[in-house]
Amino acid sequence: MKRVEITKKASKIVKQLKTKHGALIFHQSGGCCDGSAPMIFEKDDMYLDESDVHLGDVEGVPFYMNQDQFNYWKHTHLTIDVTEGRGASFSLEIPLGLRFLIHSRLLTKDEDTFFNSK
Repeated sequence: MKRVEITKKASKIVKQLKTKHGALIFHQSGGCCDGSAPMIFEKDDMYLDESDVHLGDVEGVPFYMNQDQFNYWKHTHLTIDVTEGRGASFSLEIPLGLRFLIHSRLLTKDEDTFFNSK
């Protein structure tokens, strides 16, 4: 079971960014200007600490969220998508005139048991 997945359209953009930038990392922003949005950075441009939770990998790119935010989202399945338009962040897709976004749904009973009983 996966807690985070990615659409085919967004997957193509991630592959393009990996080719250009090398190793990458996703981090779900905590909000502010753009609200909460998935941002993608070069791996060494994102500082992680013990408060960041690894939710899984998409296209070989690890996806993280801060623990405080995860406490609100822990019963949620996330799907990364992409849409046209500029976000207000330093995420690598922004110069392409695109921005990543999240579609969410509640975990099924089986998923919730699997992910939240650990």
